[in-house]
Amino acid sequence: MQLTHYNTKFNEKRFPITLICDNVTNAPNIGSLFRIADAFGVEKLIFCGKNIQLGRKTTKTSRSTEKFVNYEINKSALDVIASLKSENYQIVSLEITDTSKPIHEVKFLPESPIALIIGDENFGISDTILKTSNDIIHITMFGKNSSMNVVQATNVALYEITKQLLLK
Repeated sequence: MQLTHYNTKFNEKRFPITLICDNVTNAPNIGSLFRIADAFGVEKLIFCGKNIQLGRKTTKTSRSTEKFVNYEINKSALDVIASLKSENYQIVSLEITDTSKPIHEVKFLPESPIALIIGDENFGISDTILKTSNDIIHITMFGKNSSMNVVQATNVALYEITKQLLLK
């Protein structure tokens, strides 16, 4: 028998992960980010930038998870990152660069809260933000395409991070 959200017995768990979405403005992507933040027990979701709209398209995609996920909207990702850095967060940017490390090679420690930064659907994470990061990680890919949709990449990253935190 296939299980549904009414008859599954998953244990709720929160992880010390704050997901910072820098200029992610596409409504279906925002809705999907609420769903995965809920699914992976993310502590907080922060949308940064201009034109962050939580309208009908967002709530349709989120399937009401915006009611359960702690979130905020902030103008400046740099201000949010500076604040979290002062609270000893591990600042991790999810971006493919010439210095990024494969995600499976980075060790995530449960003692240090994690701020995972994801970027704009078209332009990624700014160089200024990348320079403030403790780590820049990427997902190793094996096809011809060089990138994934921001939500797909965030799914993979959160899976790896929470898997590591569960094993500690």
